[in-house]
Amino acid sequence: MKSKWFVILSVIAVASMALSACAGTAPTSKMKTSIGAGEGEVAIISWAGYIERGDNVPNYDWVTEFENQTQCKVTNKVAATSDEMVTLMNQGEFDLVTASGDASNRLIAAGKVQPINIDLIPSWKTVDERLQNAPWHTVNTVHYGVPYQWGPNVLMYNKDVFTTPPTSWDVTFKEMNLPDGKSNKGRVQAYDGPIYLADAALYLKYHNPELGIGNPYDLNQKQFDAVIALLKEQRPLINRYWHDATVQMDDFKNEGVVASGSWPYQVNFIEGVNVGSVIPVEGVTGWADTTMMHVDAPHPNCAYKWLEWSLNPKLQGDLASWFGSVPAVPAACKGNALLTDTGCAANGFDNFDKIWFWRTPTAECSDGKGGCVPYSKWVESYVGIISQ
Repeated sequence: MKSKWFVILSVIAVASMALSACAGTAPTSKMKTSIGAGEGEVAIISWAGYIERGDNVPNYDWVTEFENQTQCKVTNKVAATSDEMVTLMNQGEFDLVTASGDASNRLIAAGKVQPINIDLIPSWKTVDERLQNAPWHTVNTVHYGVPYQWGPNVLMYNKDVFTTPPTSWDVTFKEMNLPDGKSNKGRVQAYDGPIYLADAALYLKYHNPELGIGNPYDLNQKQFDAVIALLKEQRPLINRYWHDATVQMDDFKNEGVVASGSWPYQVNFIEGVNVGSVIPVEGVTGWADTTMMHVDAPHPNCAYKWLEWSLNPKLQGDLASWFGSVPAVPAACKGNALLTDTGCAANGFDNFDKIWFWRTPTAECSDGKGGCVPYSKWVESYVGIISQ
């Protein structure tokens, strides 16, 4: 596990790169117009569980067949946070990254990813229409990636402690005695990334309407200050700021953690502890991940072959079953033995409009009107909180 200071220094480095990133995008002249013979390899940066070849569970393998069909060997670097993904993409040497919305816009603005020629991806037409022109990968009608999966950041809780599911994020933000009569201090976690400020903003949007918070990624200075005050209040409660899914599962099993924001992946695969998950009354943030291609991808032909492969319904359904996510291709919701015909509904297919998907906060705000606190300030303030 990375040390706290390694993570902090990495986040500061990412913030510096974000500050230096221009508002431009990769020139469309970099867009490929044809796909040639594969180069024999494709190097991918991904979230844990996104690129599986059956090493964990034999039935979950969407890499082997791709390699056999294309002769493009897949190498995978797992990243724990969006900031780590941005750092790795700035270093180069990779072809693709499965970026969430708080990384994708930064990569586009910095010119680190290239436009995608959707005419070279026959399966593009099968992508969920809600995702095809999503603002986290589309700029001025130009696409900079291919949608992969999406889902919510749920509240995971220990069922032996919460005999009735919690209904509010209160249990992670406010000191209180839990149903077992013990304090929540030292028994809850928060996400180790500046984008977590949006979760706090969503909490205040519900409980403090006088602040006038609308979009949790568009915060004026007064709203931002209130979010920081809440997170400082929360700080003494936190057992760990998590960024590694495996470590979080271990903390629930062995370290007495009983409630935290989490991904469906942890809820599905944690062992040795009885957990459940809910979407609290305040709502949730979430992630809609896009496979994006480095502007100087060393294996562009194999990369395009993977982009097309990533949209096949079998892969999409198997991955959704494995991760607890929702496919980017609705056709995957039917006829998949692992996901089953009820899997998409269970994973939140109909909750799309209820999720505040991760975005990179900008001074211009999402509506372009200006007056919002930019991401660099989110980073600076959050580093100050978690380093205490």
